[in-house]
Amino acid sequence: MLFDMKKINRRRFIQNTSLSTAALGMVGLEGFTTPPVPSAEGVYLGDFAAAALPTVRAAFIGLGHRGKGHVKNFSGLPNTEVVALSDLYEDNVNRSEQLVFEQQPKHPKGIKKYFGAATLWRKMLEETQPDVVFISTNWSNHAPMAIGALEANAHAFVEVPLAVTVDELWAIVNAAEKAQKHCMMMENVNYSRDELLFLNMCRQGVLGDLLHGEAAYIHELRWQMEEQERGTGSWRTHHYSKRNGNLYPTHGLGPVAQYMNLARGEDTFSSLVSFSTPALGRKAYAEKNYPEGHKWNQLDFKGGDLNTSIVKTHLGRTIMIQWDETSPRPYSRLNLIQGTKGALAGFPTRVALEGGVLGITKDHHRWVEGEALAAVYEKYDHPLYKRLNSQAKGSGHGGMDGIMMFRIVECLHQGLPLDQNLYEGCFWSAVAPLSEAAVAQGGQVQAFPDFTRGHWKTTKPLEIIS
Repeated sequence: MLFDMKKINRRRFIQNTSLSTAALGMVGLEGFTTPPVPSAEGVYLGDFAAAALPTVRAAFIGLGHRGKGHVKNFSGLPNTEVVALSDLYEDNVNRSEQLVFEQQPKHPKGIKKYFGAATLWRKMLEETQPDVVFISTNWSNHAPMAIGALEANAHAFVEVPLAVTVDELWAIVNAAEKAQKHCMMMENVNYSRDELLFLNMCRQGVLGDLLHGEAAYIHELRWQMEEQERGTGSWRTHHYSKRNGNLYPTHGLGPVAQYMNLARGEDTFSSLVSFSTPALGRKAYAEKNYPEGHKWNQLDFKGGDLNTSIVKTHLGRTIMIQWDETSPRPYSRLNLIQGTKGALAGFPTRVALEGGVLGITKDHHRWVEGEALAAVYEKYDHPLYKRLNSQAKGSGHGGMDGIMMFRIVECLHQGLPLDQNLYEGCFWSAVAPLSEAAVAQGGQVQAFPDFTRGHWKTTKPLEIIS
């Protein structure tokens, strides 16, 4: 188990926190009104395992930097076939096609290519009928494309975030449950070495009962404003101008939520508060680097440079989530998890435990970090990292992209549940629209929708996969 539940009466906990369908929409435990829950249109997918696919036939929508990387990692695996490629731009499609044949010289010819019109992905799904669809487009297209893939009877794998509104997230839940297909948000950071290490240590009870986490996406990306006609900056800059909240929470939150086993059996997301700083950095950057009449200088940047959100879980645990893609500071995901017996933290990676760490320290007053961490990795490295690291090197983001794609294909080949289920992607992504609402209301508490409709209590914990 993720943490010691001896001090918690599980039966009483479930009785006190269960929100039956009849009770949803009533005043919740913390005095706020819980959101209404749409009627289910299918069957719950928390522990869903689809029929095994001996060969995984995939289509890809969006072939920029991320999509091209997914094509390369997917086609480098055995028993995979790329049946179709779709992007607005012909050169992106052609580059990805070339990658397929570089990875698989014996790959079947005749990959169907779609480019130009923004709606050709629908024609692609109808004509090629893939088993799975990988979606790496701008954020606003994630939900309609995921739903389109599910309605075409394909499993959907979607770049982060899964959607940008709560209504879109509910629509994805209903479409996936109705189709009985996977819809996974591809949170690659959950497959990073340190995040896997921390998960393994939490599962082994090294930290005792888990109390608090800290997560972030602090990554200065003002340079993306140079991508004015194509690329991430061409559409992402407009989100900064229109939206004020924690717009990109999942890279930091996903791993911490899995350390705490949220939405899987013992605890789940309950509420959120959120505050943003003033919006100064983007405007100043545009004024400094672009002419007065440039389109970036015509935007009214409403999004605060830094947002801090705090999540409270049903068990009363807390998670601080920060987002800042504007300020001049080093990259960080924070990646901190605090328990009753110690703490693990990232950027830089550090470990402190009551009673000391493996004889390196004698108590919790000094971090084990740097070269001294070798003994910690030796003892607690996640078995999945040990198995896949050598072949995942060079796959992107320090190997996490390759490990993620390997696991997706492995689970599809073997008919296993995925490491990240539909509902986790919904909860993690919901931080963005909930934080926007909280900021707009002066920090007022926002309740998380229960995308599982109460089924989180019986969903199995994520195992430590070998």
